[in-house]
Amino acid sequence: PGEVQGVHYHFLSTEEFEQRIDAGEFYEWARVFGNYYGTSRKVVESLLAEGKDVFLDIDWQGAQQVREHHPEVRSVFIVPPSLEILEERLRVRGQDSDEVIAERMAKAQAEMSHYHEFDYLLVNDDFNNSLASLEHIVLAQRQKMPHQQIRYSCVLKELLG
Repeated sequence: PGEVQGVHYHFLSTEEFEQRIDAGEFYEWARVFGNYYGTSRKVVESLLAEGKDVFLDIDWQGAQQVREHHPEVRSVFIVPPSLEILEERLRVRGQDSDEVIAERMAKAQAEMSHYHEFDYLLVNDDFNNSLASLEHIVLAQRQKMPHQQIRYSCVLKELLG
């Protein structure tokens, strides 16, 4: 409810989604809770070509696909401080039925068991602290080689003669 086509998501029929999978149009995709989700390869590659950081809000399945094709990508796994708080957050959203929440909770531990596949782990016990931690991760990644070497190649060339 409230999600607008072309603004929040691009909704596709199952058949169209599967055709786009076959055509390789997704940077990553997964079937989660009976629905397909994916990220447009064209959009991601365009943003990266512009030198922009790209953040994907994806599950472990999508992250596995991204790492397989782009091992240089860094990943952050975000978990709630407890299963009880996760359930409370799902209920407060007011978007899902009790049945959907029960299904999500039943699968939550299996989903979270993939945390070790990621580069960073954030326990989202306080939104502002978690956001600050994420900002630190991003800033640290921006300072790594070869990103900085490419960014400052002219300066380095001058300094080193």
